[in-house]
Amino acid sequence: MSDTAASVRASSHARDVQLGLIGTGVAVVVWGTSGVIIKAIDMGGLAIGFWRFCLYALALIAWMAARGKRLTWRILVASLPGGISLGLDVVFFFTAVKITNVVNATTIGSLQPLIVAGFAAKMFGEQIRVKDLAAAVVAIVAVAVIVIESSGTPEWSGAGDLAAVGALFSWSGYFIFSKRSKGVLTPQEYTAGTGVWTAAICLTAGIVFKQDMSFPSQANWLPLIALTFGAGILGHSIMNWSLVRVPLWLGSTLTLLIPVVGSVTAWIFLDEPLTGVQLGAMAVVMAALASIVMTQGKPEPVRPPQIATT
Repeated sequence: MSDTAASVRASSHARDVQLGLIGTGVAVVVWGTSGVIIKAIDMGGLAIGFWRFCLYALALIAWMAARGKRLTWRILVASLPGGISLGLDVVFFFTAVKITNVVNATTIGSLQPLIVAGFAAKMFGEQIRVKDLAAAVVAIVAVAVIVIESSGTPEWSGAGDLAAVGALFSWSGYFIFSKRSKGVLTPQEYTAGTGVWTAAICLTAGIVFKQDMSFPSQANWLPLIALTFGAGILGHSIMNWSLVRVPLWLGSTLTLLIPVVGSVTAWIFLDEPLTGVQLGAMAVVMAALASIVMTQGKPEPVRPPQIATT
């Protein structure tokens, strides 16, 4: 390959990574607001998950149909592992948000880089630079500080935190399967397929646990729609699109921004307290993630060929 061709390819890859980073940033910000929206819906967690993903799946299927595509059995089969993971994540996370504070629910789930990094290296051959790994560890420690600081607040629940741990492992699986969908399904197909499975899992869990799954009241429709089209369709579609452009470990690490967004929005809209220590920890998280992002997507310089001398 010529130097010019190599340079063009490197620049194209760098541009792809930069776009993926922007998409990932948008996704984690809208995901960070989901806890506050869920709190505003007067329904059980499983009912919220079911109705949200019903709207989510129907909207995506309609969008596909408008573009001359349809949801096929092949798409449903290929998206099943990701759909199960996302469905379990929704069951656990929505339950956690309903019975513990938003800070803990979002923060515990954001610890997924601890799980995903190992899989990224083993399954996808991704390599993490030492300085990026160090920055990620600093961010994770800062996130842990946020959890510890909020554990004594009136909104805290040990059972809710345990549900958040279940969401952590399910969420990690969803990211891994999303990355593996590359070349098998388009991001749109994968997002629609996982939406169908997630709605089915939430409905099943709701029936098993005898939760009220009846039609939402008029007052609940506005926050449900906001949750569906914001954190749902926008967040998942953009993240699935981004994960085929950025390394899995990087996309996972950037989700550490979710508890920062979630904590600030909960403080603004729900009056959930924030301590000075938590604010300091949030600043550390943002600085650590910024240090990682700033070094990504830069094309490697093409070295000129060495001329042998005698």
